[in-house]
Amino acid sequence: MEKLEGYIFTALCSTNFLISCLLFSRVTREQREPYMDEVFHVPQAQKYCQGRFNEWDPMITTLPGLYLISVGVIKPVVWLADLTGDVVCSTAMLRFVNLLFNCGNLYLMYLLICKLHIREKTRTSSRRVLSALSLSTFPVLYFFNFLYYTDAGSTFFILFTYLMTLYGCHKASALLGVCSVLFRQTNIIWVAFCAGTLVAARMDEAWRTEQTKKKDEKPPPSQVPLSISGVKKIALFTLEFLTSPCHVKAVLLVAWPYALVGGGFLAFVLLNDGIVVGDRTSHEACLNFPQLFYFFSFSLFFSLPVSLCYHRVLRFLQALKKQPLLFLFLAAVSVLLVWKFTYVHKYLLADNRHFPFYVWKRVFQRHELVRFLLVPAYIFAGWNFLDTLKSRSVFWSLAFLACLLCATVPQKLLEFRYFIVPYLMYRLHMPLPSLPRLSVEFILYTAVNAATIYIFVAKTFHWPDSTATQRFMW
Repeated sequence: MEKLEGYIFTALCSTNFLISCLLFSRVTREQREPYMDEVFHVPQAQKYCQGRFNEWDPMITTLPGLYLISVGVIKPVVWLADLTGDVVCSTAMLRFVNLLFNCGNLYLMYLLICKLHIREKTRTSSRRVLSALSLSTFPVLYFFNFLYYTDAGSTFFILFTYLMTLYGCHKASALLGVCSVLFRQTNIIWVAFCAGTLVAARMDEAWRTEQTKKKDEKPPPSQVPLSISGVKKIALFTLEFLTSPCHVKAVLLVAWPYALVGGGFLAFVLLNDGIVVGDRTSHEACLNFPQLFYFFSFSLFFSLPVSLCYHRVLRFLQALKKQPLLFLFLAAVSVLLVWKFTYVHKYLLADNRHFPFYVWKRVFQRHELVRFLLVPAYIFAGWNFLDTLKSRSVFWSLAFLACLLCATVPQKLLEFRYFIVPYLMYRLHMPLPSLPRLSVEFILYTAVNAATIYIFVAKTFHWPDSTATQRFMW
C-alpha cells in the first residue's frame, strides 16, 4: 500500500465507522428491543454471557459462532470498563459487535481487491479504495450491521478465509473456514470454493502444458468455450484430470486442510442428521432452480453501474443473432425449470415485513404468466453475469458456478440475505471499473441504504391482531 493511499484509506475507514455509529445510534434508539430474528439471537447470546453454554433455543437454526464471538469481544470490554447491570450483553452492545465486523469487512474487501487485481495498471489506487468503500456499503449487507444477525460476521470470516487462500496460507484459511461455518452452515460451500480455486489453478497449468505440447491454436482457458466441441473438450480434460492419481495427489498436497474441514462437516451432518440444528420444518432443502434466475436479476440490478454498458448490450444482441438456436434452447430449458421447479415458501407469502414479500406480490403474483414472461430478462441477466467474468479462466468459472448453484438452488425461501456472499464474490472478481462508474455505484448503494434505513426507522405499522410495532426490512 502506497503511503498516500494508506492515509486516504485510513481516513475513509474512520469516516465510515463514524457515520455507521451515528446511524447505529438512531436505529437503536428507535428499536431498543430485539426485532425479528433478534428475539432468538439476543436471548441466546445473553445466556452465553451468563455462562449458560448448555442451554439452546430450538428455534435457532445456525451454529453458535455469533454468540461465542460476541462473548469473546464483550467480556474483556466489560472487565476493562468495569461495567455492570443491564448494559452487559444488552441488545445494543450485542448489535455493536456487527459494527466492528463492518470495519473488518471494509478492510478485507480492500485487501482482496488489491490481491485479485494486482496485475492491472499501477495507477489504480483511487479505484481500489473507492471499490472497497462501495462494496462495504452493499445495501443488503450494510443494513444488517445495525441488527444482531449473523450476516456481518459470516461475511467477514468468508472474506478472511478467501484472502488467506489467495495468500497461500491454507491452514489458516481452513481454520477461518471453520469459524465461518460456525456462523452459518451453508458457508461450507464457500470453503469448498476456496479449495476449488486451487484445483482450478492446477487445471489451468495442466491445460496450458497440454496445449503447448500439442501446439494447439485453440482458445486459451481464459475464454469460455461456447461451441459443443469446446464444451466436450473441456469436459474430457476435466474428467481426465480428476481421475489422474498424479494430479489428485498434487492437489491434495496443497488442499488437504480444506479436505479436513469438509470431512469434519460431513461428520457433523451425519451426527446431526442434517445441516439445520434447530427448526428444520421451515428450512427444508429443495431443487428451486429459479433461485438462480432471481440471483442473476439481483446481481444485474446492484451491479448495473459497473457491469452494464452499450458495448455489452451490443455483444449480447450479436450473440443472439449469431446463435439463435442456442438461446432458444436456453429459453426452453429456463421455461421448463420455472414451470416445474418454482417453490414458494410460506414465509414469503405471510410475512409482510420483508421486501421480498412485496417483490413477489407485485411482480410474480400479478398473473400466473409473469414468471414465464421474465425468462428473456433472466437469460440476459445470466449472460451479462458470465460475460462480466470472462477474463477469469474457464476452470475458475466452473468452480464458481458450481458453488453458486449449491448456494442458491436448494433454498426454498426467496431471501436476499442468501445472495450476499455470492454477489460479493462476483463483484470482487470483476475487472476494476472506472472512477465514474464506481461513483455511480456508490451513489446507488448510498441511496438504497438511506431509503431502507429511513423506511425501517420512520415507516412503522401494526398488525390488526398485535400491538407490537412492525418495521420493513430486507
